[in-house]
Amino acid sequence: MGRKVGSLYINPKKFASVQKPCMQEMLSFLNCLSLNQNNDEKCVRQKEKLNACMDALSRNKRKPWGSINYHLQRLSRRK
Repeated sequence: MGRKVGSLYINPKKFASVQKPCMQEMLSFLNCLSLNQNNDEKCVRQKEKLNACMDALSRNKRKPWGSINYHLQRLSRRK
């Protein structure tokens, strides 16, 4: 159940299983905006929850030893 594009195999089921972090917070914020005619002053609590979730995600993805690109650049300088 996939399609071949050239020599690349694309599995559409794989894309459906991708986790969607902060989806509940974003939906609650967007629902609040739609109920209040895009007045974000009335949706402060939902906005804070969404910001907290996004901040937590950005902190969790950082690796203490650096990114792979950093190490590749470091190795290329040694040559």
